[in-house]
Amino acid sequence: MESPTTSESPAASTESAQSAGSRSAPPAIDSPELGEIITEIADDAKRRRQSGGGRPELALRLIRSHRLGAVRLPVDLGGAGYSKRDLYSLIIRLAEADPDVPHILRIHWGFTEDRLRLRGQESDRRWLAAIADGVVYGGVSSELTTKTVGTYNYDTTLTVDGDGFRLNGKKFYSTGSLYSDYLRVTASDDSGTQRAALIPADREGVIHVDDWDGIGQAQTGSGTTILDNVYVASDELINFDSPEDPKRPRGSQPQLILHAIAAGILRAVAADAAELLRTRHRTYVYAAATKPNEDPQLLEIVGRLSAAAFVTKATVLAAADAQDDAAAYAIEHGAVCDHREQRASLLAAKTKVGIEDLALKAAGDLFAVGGASATRSSAHLDRHWRNLRTLFSHNPTPYKARVIGDHVVNAAPIPKAGFF
Repeated sequence: MESPTTSESPAASTESAQSAGSRSAPPAIDSPELGEIITEIADDAKRRRQSGGGRPELALRLIRSHRLGAVRLPVDLGGAGYSKRDLYSLIIRLAEADPDVPHILRIHWGFTEDRLRLRGQESDRRWLAAIADGVVYGGVSSELTTKTVGTYNYDTTLTVDGDGFRLNGKKFYSTGSLYSDYLRVTASDDSGTQRAALIPADREGVIHVDDWDGIGQAQTGSGTTILDNVYVASDELINFDSPEDPKRPRGSQPQLILHAIAAGILRAVAADAAELLRTRHRTYVYAAATKPNEDPQLLEIVGRLSAAAFVTKATVLAAADAQDDAAAYAIEHGAVCDHREQRASLLAAKTKVGIEDLALKAAGDLFAVGGASATRSSAHLDRHWRNLRTLFSHNPTPYKARVIGDHVVNAAPIPKAGFF
């Protein structure tokens, strides 16, 4: 086995997080407190960019201490009672400050949603209490393999060992696991059946390899997780939700979170463009005005970028409303409504297809406002395009567009897969 570079314990803050039960509820979506948190995260991201990088550790401390991972929980369970629209508004604002941060929490918010739907079960009540206390849940599922994506056929194994089990394997795209307190790990058991376990992220044998080298989303911890003979107790096995299970919601939330992050990035693009033009002093001899901030051509570009940010956010929130409807039904009835789930998935897919070209063009057009000096590495403006390109590379857009077209023309069913 390779000898990887490991991180410090990702569960180091679990104890402090679990002591958060006496704290007040997470901040309301329109509260000054939330605004201050997001400003602090943005300031830290800027400091890290200027000093050469580094992990968003401050952001994760703020998220735990203010329990932003619990915002979807009802107030009586220690949450803030956010709707899905509120959650996506939060994600957009966090992404404008630092797009790595909401991406790190993508699995956690999905785990929270599942617990809400199943909160009548004893195990889920225990996990809901931990979420309310600030504990962060992550997950490792994907593997670098030749198997078709979405088949849920794992090389990672879960084998019987006395009264418990042992996990062995290697996962990739482990987004958020580096910063999590607990991990949901998927594997195949001795019979080839898919299983899932929930274990501490710092358990002996869990090795976090910080080797993500993507062109964007650099500090999301999306690299390798090695499972080296990790012990799993029998009561740490949890239900494996197959996409074919009619009681399982479709995968619209993890999809739309990616697009909400893109919406936040576009807000940052528009803000950076305005600041570039506001502070630019030199122009060309053949420009339309002597002052860049009065140049109608440059002002048009900023106007288009601002409009792109607005349209993208509005599209995400429209899709979020469909998720609100589907989630409210599932939580109330303890079962999903397939019609509502299909609509939520279809709108999440349409969001992806509709905003991708608009967003990538906007991130490129930003440089037309700033001139050659905007391309300097020290300006860090290329991060917007790189982050967007990385986000949109999840679940190829042509496939989503084809499915939408087939549904519109031929009433073809939407795939029942975790990636749609």
